[in-house]
Amino acid sequence: MIDVSKIRKDFPMFNNKTQQGHTLCYLDNAATTFKPYSVIEACNEYYLNDNANAHRGDYDLAYKVDKKVDEVRQKVANFINAEKIEIVFTSGTSMSMNMIAFGYGIKFLNKGDEILLTEAEHASNVLPWFKVAEMTGAVIKYIPLTDEGRLTVENLKSVLTEKTKVVSVAQVTNVLGFLSDMKAICKLVHETTDAIVICDGAQSVPHIKVDVKDMDCDFLSFSAHKMCGPTGIGVLYGKYSLLQKTDVLMSGGGDNARFDMCGNVAYLQPPAKFEAGTMNLEGIYGFGAAIDYLNSIGMENIESYEKELRKYAISKLKTLQNLIIYNENADSGIITLNVKGVFPQDEASYLNSKGICVRSGEHCAKLLKDRLGAGGTIRVSIYFYNTKEEIDQLYEALKNGGDFLDAYFN
Repeated sequence: MIDVSKIRKDFPMFNNKTQQGHTLCYLDNAATTFKPYSVIEACNEYYLNDNANAHRGDYDLAYKVDKKVDEVRQKVANFINAEKIEIVFTSGTSMSMNMIAFGYGIKFLNKGDEILLTEAEHASNVLPWFKVAEMTGAVIKYIPLTDEGRLTVENLKSVLTEKTKVVSVAQVTNVLGFLSDMKAICKLVHETTDAIVICDGAQSVPHIKVDVKDMDCDFLSFSAHKMCGPTGIGVLYGKYSLLQKTDVLMSGGGDNARFDMCGNVAYLQPPAKFEAGTMNLEGIYGFGAAIDYLNSIGMENIESYEKELRKYAISKLKTLQNLIIYNENADSGIITLNVKGVFPQDEASYLNSKGICVRSGEHCAKLLKDRLGAGGTIRVSIYFYNTKEEIDQLYEALKNGGDFLDAYFN
C-alpha cells in the first residue's frame, strides 16, 4: 500500500502555493513529474563533490564519475529487465525516437516499405517517420483503432503485410491513455513479418512494470523527467544486435576508437557509439536516484494506486453533465475531457485560478483531432502522489467554472 501523505513530504514542490495563494494541485504528470529530495540531492552531489567529465580523465575524480554512470546504466537495465550494454543514455524520448528513425530507418528502409503507426501517436513518434518516408520512399500507413481509440492485435493484423518493416507505437498513448498489449503485438509482428517493433514507453515506464525481454520489443524509449527524474536525460533501449547495426545520429568526442585524414572512422561498440559529447552527468546521477525512489515504493503499488485513484476520479467526473470525457475506460492515469461550450485553454485558465494545473491543447498528438471531433482537450494526468482530495478539488472547479473570464470575476 502507498502512504500518500508520507510520500508527499518527499517532494518540495508541495510546499509551494500558487500565485493566487492556493495549495498546488498538480495534475499534469503526463507532461512532467515532481522530483523528490533524493533526486535533487543526487544532482547536487555531482556539482558539489563529483564535478568531472566522464570517460576522459585519468584521475580519481573522473573515475568516480565513470563508475556512477556505469552504476546508473545497470540500474536502468534492471528496471526494464535489459542488459546493461543495451542501455543508451539520450536527452529523452524525442531524441531516442529520432535516433531510431534516422539511424535505423534511413539505413534499412527502401521505396515501398511500410511503416505502421496509429493516429494516437505523439509527435515524437510521427514526425521523424514522416522525414524517413520522404528520404527513403517508404510509405506510412496507420493501424486502425477501435471506436473508443484502442490499438488491438486484430486491428494490427488487418494491415500487416510482407512490406511492413517498422511498427512504431506507444505502449500507453498520451491523450487517450489506452494500454496496448505490446507482448502480443511483438509476437504477431515477429512471427508474420521481418519488421521491427519500436515501443514509445514515455507514458508507460513511469507507471507500470515494463519487461523488455518478456515484451520482446526491438527498441524502447522513455524519459527520466516523467518518472521523478531530471529533465534532459532519457533512454534508448535496443536489442544489442540492432544497436550494432544502427548508425549514429550524432558523432564527436567519445564515440569513436579512431579516425584518420582519409575519413575512415572506427566507432566504439554500443552503447558508447551513441553517446558522443559530454553526457548529462548530473541528470544521470538524478536518474539513478529516481529509479531507487520508484523501486522503494514498488511499481506494482504505483500501478494499483493509480488505477484506484482514476476509478474514483471517473466516478465523480462522469456525474457532471457539462463534461465530455473522451476516454472513460482507459487503463492509465490520463483522463481527457472538455467542458461543453468552453474552449479548453479558457477552462485551463479558470482551473489555474483555483490552483489546479492541467494541460490543454492538442498535446502533441495532432492526428487525433478528427477522431475526437475537437481541436483541443483538457488532459488530467495523475501520479502516485496525487490524492482523492485533489480529485475533489478538480470536481468542484469543473462543476462551478466554465470560462476563463470566471478566473477574473469570480
